[in-house]
Amino acid sequence: MDDLDRRILDVLRRDSRTPYTEIAAQVGTSEGTVRNRVERLVEEDTIERFTVTTRTGNIKAMIEVSVAVDVDTSAVSERMAEWPEVDFVWQVSGEDDVVLIVDAADTGAVNGLITQARELDDIVSTKTRLILDERLG
Repeated sequence: MDDLDRRILDVLRRDSRTPYTEIAAQVGTSEGTVRNRVERLVEEDTIERFTVTTRTGNIKAMIEVSVAVDVDTSAVSERMAEWPEVDFVWQVSGEDDVVLIVDAADTGAVNGLITQARELDDIVSTKTRLILDERLG
């Protein structure tokens, strides 16, 4: 991946629906080059998916989860990724092992997810942070 790929990705991160012609104008290349580069980045799994960020009026939260040391963190992450309110599941380093980014109808629904996580045998503890505001970087 070179600098042009990075600049194309920067535009797509902010709005994955940006037309290739507009991306080309922003990064100083042709539409065909942008199209070919994006196709290559998708084929190489550099771009995993194009997604939508919503402002639903719901409660967004981070649920940080610690998993028992003898447990396959990937398996736990895959299970939690299937929960409808979960937007992202990140395996992370540090004090916690998994971070869930959730979009729930209200605090009761967030609490339900916390309970659901704690009921799993593999979970040692959880910490929750409500997301008050978010901006694209």
